[in-house]
Amino acid sequence: MALTGLQIQKLLPKTNCKECGSNTCLAFAMKLASKKANLSECPYASEEAKQVLGAASEPPVKTVQFGKEKELKLGDETVLYRHDKTFVNHTLFAINIDDSENTDTINTTLESIKNYELERVGETLTIEMVSVTHKSGDSKKFTEVVKNAWDKTQRPIILQSTDVEALKKASEAIKGSASVIAYANKDNWKELKEIAVENGHILSVTAPNLNELASLTETIKNDGFNDLLINFQTGSLAEQFQTNTIARRMAIKNNYKPLGYASIKYIQSGDLLEETVIALTEISKYGGICVLPAFNPAQLVSLMTLRLNIFTDPQKPIQVDPKAYPVGEPDKKSPVFVTTNFSLTYFLVSGEIENSGISAWLVVPQCEGMSVLTAWAAGKFSGASIASAIKEMNFEDQVETREIVIPGYVSQISGELEENLPGWKVLVGPQEAADLESFIKVKFAS
Repeated sequence: MALTGLQIQKLLPKTNCKECGSNTCLAFAMKLASKKANLSECPYASEEAKQVLGAASEPPVKTVQFGKEKELKLGDETVLYRHDKTFVNHTLFAINIDDSENTDTINTTLESIKNYELERVGETLTIEMVSVTHKSGDSKKFTEVVKNAWDKTQRPIILQSTDVEALKKASEAIKGSASVIAYANKDNWKELKEIAVENGHILSVTAPNLNELASLTETIKNDGFNDLLINFQTGSLAEQFQTNTIARRMAIKNNYKPLGYASIKYIQSGDLLEETVIALTEISKYGGICVLPAFNPAQLVSLMTLRLNIFTDPQKPIQVDPKAYPVGEPDKKSPVFVTTNFSLTYFLVSGEIENSGISAWLVVPQCEGMSVLTAWAAGKFSGASIASAIKEMNFEDQVETREIVIPGYVSQISGELEENLPGWKVLVGPQEAADLESFIKVKFAS
C-alpha cells in the first residue's frame, strides 16, 4: 500500500533544512508520496527511512544507465503527460549494423554515427547508441564487429543475437560499457542474466504478450537482477501505440513494477515512410530506445526535432543567456538589434541578420524564455527592462552607435526606451523576423 505524505513525513528528519529543494519536510513528503521526488534528495534521511521509503519512493519507471561513464539514462518517469510535470529522459536513438555487411560499409556507417551532429536552438543533438545484429552466423565475426563499433564510437552497443554463446563473447569484449544484451526470454534468461551481471550490461527482456512479459521481469527481479529493458512484440502500428500506452499507464497509475521499465523497439519494415512513422510513434508514446535500420540523416532531422519538442520541459522554455551577441564580426559602429532570450526567437532573428550580409550586435535581455509578445505582456520586455539590461552589460561602452532596432510588435515601447536610454534613437523594425533582411538592406544599405 502506498504511504501518504503525513506517514512519510514521520520518517523524515523534520529539520525543514530546504536542502532537498522543498520549503518544509512535509512539502518534500508530499512530493515523495506523489512520486515527484526521490528520497536521495534528502541529505539527512535515516537508515530506517531509507529502508521503509526506499522502494516506496522509487519512480514508477525504473532508472537505467548506459555507457562507460553512465552518461545516458532512461526511465525515472513519474507522469503520463509532460504538461503534468515533464518527461525526464528522452528517447535514445540507435543505428543498426548487421555483422554480415562488409567491413568498409560497417566502418563508413560507424564514422557517420560518430560524426553526426544536428544543431537545434542552441543544442547539439547526436546519435546515442549503436546496434549490432548477429546475422553472419559466425560468433567471432559478431564479436569483432561489436568491439569495432565500441572502439570507433564509444557509444553503448545493443547486442542482438539468438546465440547465447555469441552474446557471451561479444559482451565480454565490451565489458564495463553498460551496453544492452537483447533479448532475454523464458528459455534463456538465466544464462543471459549471468552474462549481464558479469560484464556490467543491461538486459532486454521480451515475451509474446504483456502478461508473460510482466511475469518474466518479475522473475528476473526476484532473482536479484533489475537493470532491465522491455521489448513489446507488436504486429501493427495501432498495437504498438496501444501496448506502449497500457504498459506506461500500469506503471504510472497503478505503480505496477513488472511493467515499470523503459522499452526498446527495433524498427525494420523496409519502407522509409513507414519506419519513420513507427519511430515518431515511439517518441510520442513513451519509447525508450528506438533502433533505426540504417543511417539516414534526412530521417534523423525530423525525428530529432520532434524528440526535442516532446522532451522540452513545458514549464522551462529553451532560452539563451542574456547578453549582447555578435552576429558576424561587428565593431563599435555596427547596428544594434534587440530581441528576447527565447531560443527560437533568438536563432530566427540572428539568422535573418546574418543572411542580410551585415555584421551587427544582438542584445538579449532576460525574458525568462518568453517570445516577444508574451514577454511584453508579462512586463519582461519593456523599455525600462531593455535599458536596464544594456546598462548592466556595460554595452554602451562597447559601441559608438546610438541606434537600436526593436521588434515591430512592440513599437509602443520606443518612447519609454528612449527615455531610459538618453542619447539613443529607437528604430522600429518589422514584426516578423522573415522581413528583417529586406528591412536591413533598406535601413543600413552602404
